[in-house]
Amino acid sequence: MTFGDYTAHAGARIHEHSHPNDEVWIVMDGQLEVTIAGEASLVGPGCAAVIPPNTAHAVKALTDVRAIVVDHPRRHSIGGVDL
Repeated sequence: MTFGDYTAHAGARIHEHSHPNDEVWIVMDGQLEVTIAGEASLVGPGCAAVIPPNTAHAVKALTDVRAIVVDHPRRHSIGGVDL
């Protein structure tokens, strides 16, 4: 598994993409709009968005936000950066 602790300012976005990993976004503070296979959902503190492998998804911070992101199996790069 890969765990990431992300903070972002309101308006920050991750473009639509997919990858072969399961991914879970757990919101600690703030609110995200997570679009999975074309369906947008609001995700707030204590809630999670579960993204199946090979499924198009995008994320937008509606407020300043902090989230934990878990990928399985382990990712070897994120955003073109090798881990």
